[in-house]
Parts: sequence; C-alpha cells; structure tokens
Amino acid sequence: MSYLQVSLFTIFVTLCLQDLSAATPDPEQDWASWRGPYSNGTAAEGQTPPTQFGSRKNLLWKVKVPGRGHSSPVIVGDKIFLTTADEQRQVQGVVCFDRKTGKQLWITPIHKGSFPPEIHPKNTHASGTVACNGDALFTAFYNGGQVKLSALSMSGKPLWSKPAGRFNPQKYKYGHAASPLLYGNTVIISGESENGSFIAAFAQNSGKEVWRIQRRADISFSSPIVANVAGRDQLLISGLFEVSSYDPKTGNKLWAVEGTTQATCGTMVWDGDLVFASGGYPKAQTIAVNARSGQVVWQNNQKSYEQSMLAHDGYLYAHTDAGVGICWRASDGKEMWKTRLGGKVSSSPTLAGGNIYIGNEAGQVFVFKATPDSYQEVARTKFSDELFATPTFVDNNICYRVATQDGQRQEYLFCFGEK
Repeated sequence: MSYLQVSLFTIFVTLCLQDLSAATPDPEQDWASWRGPYSNGTAAEGQTPPTQFGSRKNLLWKVKVPGRGHSSPVIVGDKIFLTTADEQRQVQGVVCFDRKTGKQLWITPIHKGSFPPEIHPKNTHASGTVACNGDALFTAFYNGGQVKLSALSMSGKPLWSKPAGRFNPQKYKYGHAASPLLYGNTVIISGESENGSFIAAFAQNSGKEVWRIQRRADISFSSPIVANVAGRDQLLISGLFEVSSYDPKTGNKLWAVEGTTQATCGTMVWDGDLVFASGGYPKAQTIAVNARSGQVVWQNNQKSYEQSMLAHDGYLYAHTDAGVGICWRASDGKEMWKTRLGGKVSSSPTLAGGNIYIGNEAGQVFVFKATPDSYQEVARTKFSDELFATPTFVDNNICYRVATQDGQRQEYLFCFGEK
C-alpha cells in the first residue's frame, strides 16, 4: 500500500472513529429524545433553570431555524438537533447547532419531494422529534404515502433509510406526528390511519425489521413510550378506542382496555403501577389504568388532546384544550385544583427544578409550582408569536423552538439560562 493510500485510509478511519466516539446519552447531561431523559417530561434532578426569561432577560443566545417544524430540540454532547422541513422546496431533514453558542453546524436533507398534498394547518412536515443513542440520530417523516424511518451519524451523514409502513390517511388528512422511540437495540415507530395502522421495531444499526404490530385501521397520532411499570417494561400507547400495553421486546400485547375513544395525540405517562392517557376524539376522556391488572381505576370527561400530561410525586397535571390547568390525585382522580390559564395549547408540560413549564400556541409561557395544594404561579412571559414545540432542559438552561410573525414567519431556537 502506497504512502498516499495509507494516509487516505488513516483519514477515513479517523473520521469513522470520530463519528462513533459519542458517548451514550447521559440523563444528567443530555436530552436525547421526545419527553426527555426519563421519557416522562421530567428534567434530571438538580436542574435549576431560570423562571424569569425573555428576549431581554437571561437570554444566552438565539438563532434562526431554517424551515418549519414542531419537533422538540434534542441535546446530546455538544450538539442540538432538530427535524425541519422546507415546504416550498419539499425537503425534510435534520439541522444541527452548537450547544454553547447556537451556531448552525450542518443541515442534512433526508427526503426531497413526495410531500402529502394536505395536512392540518397546525401540523408540520417535521413534527416528530429526533431520537439519539449517542452514536446515531433517528428520524421519522411522513413522505410518499409512508412513514419513512432514517438514521444519520452524529455529523449528519446518512446511514440508512427505509419505509416503516404505509401511512396515507384520506378521511382525516392531518399528517403524522409520532416520534421514534429507542429501546434496547431497536428503534420503534407508529403510524395509524384508516388504511392500516402499525407499530414496528427496527434494528438501530441496520434498519432491519425486528417485529411489527398490526393495529386497528383508524386514525390516531400519539407516540408510543416505554415505561417500567408493574415490575416490567411496557410499551404504552393510547388511541384507536383503547389504552394498550405491549412487550417492547417482541410486540406481544400485554393488556388493553377500552378508553379515549378514537384519536389521541399525547404520550402516556405513569406513576407507580398506574398509567394515564387523555384526549379522545370525538369524546373527551382522561383515564387511569392499573398496569398490573389492566383494569380502569378512574376516569373523567376532561381532555388533554394535543398535549401530553405530567405525572409527578403522586399527582397528575394537565392542561386541557380549553386552556384550563388541572391537578388530580393520581391514585383516585380527585381534583386538587383547577385554574384557567388561557390560550390554546399544543406543547406539553415539562417539570424542572420543582416547577412546571407550559406554553400556549400564542407564545405565552406559564411557570408554576408542582404542588397539589393550589395553583401557585411563579412567572409568566412572552417572547414569541407562536409556540408549538415542547422545550428541553439541560445544564440549567432551557431551549425553546418558537416562531415570530413580523411580516414573515421565521422560526428561532432560544437558549435561556441564568447570567
């Protein structure tokens, strides 16, 4: 082998090792997927993000985000990742920013063309959040009448891409919103429409299918999640007229109970052996199920449809579609308090530093104590015109994806922290 060949080979190996050098995400330091390090909308213990923040207060940096999307920021190592879509050029992909400065590092197109002709005006072509295992990034996009699953390296190089399943709803052309879920060595994704619904698992390193669940042919939008409840890992999902649990290793059904009527959007949450789901179209319902017996423990007629809920320390917190914040006792559903916050909400509540952060679609953020005693507001602020994405909390900082409407819509990524 010539000196030139040896040098080129050395460079190639070095680049490959750099791509594979990322450590496994640390729940204390990273926010690697939808709903955070514990999959339940709770930041790592010890996080003390600011409660007072805005365009002129505790702003560390802000940067323009190309394209449009509602996915949450994912933060691993020294990078922040977002899915995004250029609707005019019909390009879906991932954009990466420097965690400390906000500088855009790279943007990788994954799909070009074949956008669905119609989606709900509140949805986007990049609503699913990236999932990261420390070595690779996984995305799910609605494209070409299918849910397409793809993997990128940490530096944005395409690794593999494949159709995960057919997805081409005609009755309700709202689009797709589910985020990929990492479990063991697999990546799991759902797609649910009247043309056939599925949840499927694929090998992270190759995209090879591991198992597949055929679900009821109807429309729903929730992301599946894995929780360790009732002594085992359970893959939980609501919608399609039931609350369901599956074995995440095999896809075998563990239990199911009727609930939440046709469609839900929120991701399920849990506390002890109880799991909770809310939403339901056309009827409203919040429901608690014993994950050991598969029996309904309590239910009511409130609805958190677009957003997920938050379970913490024996209590369940929700923000309804009508702009009302509610706290229930998790064990029996007793209402502890209820207050009107105002505004339509699509983002989900997040817990950090003993406080719950929730933002409405008009860009107003409410911060209140995570306590069942009463609604105790800590702060409220407004620094954008549009807020759909759920924030992430790392290094005592908050990252928000928002948009302004000053003549022309422009998305931004804000990073707030105590100065």
